[in-house]
Amino acid sequence: MATQPTETPKTIYDFTVKVKSLKDAKGNDVDLSVYKGKVLLIVNVASKCGLTNANYTELNQLYQQYKDQGLEILAFPCNQFGEEEPGSNKEIEDFVCTRFKSEFPIFDKIDVNGDNAAPLYKFLKSGKRGVFGDDIQWNFSKFLVDKDGIVAHRYYPTTATLSLECDIKKLLGVS
Repeated sequence: MATQPTETPKTIYDFTVKVKSLKDAKGNDVDLSVYKGKVLLIVNVASKCGLTNANYTELNQLYQQYKDQGLEILAFPCNQFGEEEPGSNKEIEDFVCTRFKSEFPIFDKIDVNGDNAAPLYKFLKSGKRGVFGDDIQWNFSKFLVDKDGIVAHRYYPTTATLSLECDIKKLLGVS
């Protein structure tokens, strides 16, 4: 669950979300302003999708390679597409951390489309429309956010995660 700021949000730093990960296993709210100055890759994830193995593998590779240079990956489980994320937050965390050894934060399960879409995702989608409008098309849609909290790029689920490396490097200012 994410809370929407009272004023119109200008950056992702205006949001607070609930996290379920090894970094905060208690499920405390996290003010996204803690990521100021970082490049963020925000992804709606699923455990039982045909895209799961490749995406988690490549997300881990990017995270390991660039986390010390300022990249953070924020994963938001979503069960809106083919019911491919049916588990509880604990089951999702166990799956991701056990099978893929992921170290980036896994947030509470959310909706990314419709009336119940998380405010953060409403904001992300408004910043970068897709070919088919605002809606997220499937699991593993990706948003790359610059150090100022502004959406720089939106990628489709079938976009290979490693193909984002050039854009990530540009935003990080590394060669």
